[in-house]
Amino acid sequence: MIIDKGDKMALVTKCGQTVHVRLEVNPKARRLILRLDERNREAVAVAPSKRKIGEAAEFARDRIDWIAEHLQALPDHVLLQDGGLFKLRGEDCRISLEGSGRLAKLIEGDPQILSVPGLPETTGRRVERFLKKTAKDDLTRAVIRYCDTLGVEARRVTVKDTRSRWGSCTSDGRLAFSWRLIMAPPEVLEYVAAHECAHLLEMNHSAAFWAHVHTCRPSWKRERAWLRANGRDLHAVQAS
Repeated sequence: MIIDKGDKMALVTKCGQTVHVRLEVNPKARRLILRLDERNREAVAVAPSKRKIGEAAEFARDRIDWIAEHLQALPDHVLLQDGGLFKLRGEDCRISLEGSGRLAKLIEGDPQILSVPGLPETTGRRVERFLKKTAKDDLTRAVIRYCDTLGVEARRVTVKDTRSRWGSCTSDGRLAFSWRLIMAPPEVLEYVAAHECAHLLEMNHSAAFWAHVHTCRPSWKRERAWLRANGRDLHAVQAS
């Protein structure tokens, strides 16, 4: 059974499991693409043009078992709420509404405590705001350091909640990163910062590009491997 509604499609497996697929058009795509949106627990079928959207839908239908299997393997959501435990710079951190003042405060300990006094219903948003600011601070320092190493300059550093990339670099020197990197071990955040700084010299993934990354982070292969193995856990963290 297949139910179509706008740009979304619900597929039902032989076992009766419903799988949601979002249909998108991306003119930059050279072929049909099928990926997982881990935070929304759905698949995304990408077509290079509107004319190909039907083919993208069929592409997803043919791979419904693959989609269902991988969606079932996703980690459970971690909610940023009072008493919740999440990772901050790779270490356990517990959320507490106890304390005073209006700003979130990090208290050292085992685990660390992030004090965010206020209404319970706004906890997730306030914790996320703290994490975004902390991520931007850490990433900005890393970018400055690696730009100095490579002899380049970044025009701007921003943090976003990107779904498919941990970082990006534009041809005019603007760098953007996922704020979720602040939950990874510091060396992983450092690797992604070095990666994007290297793109200021090479807008590709050539041998020359990886040589620049190695100059900044000789251990980049291990750090990239960690991100590939654990990135889903970072995307599982939700404000609500």
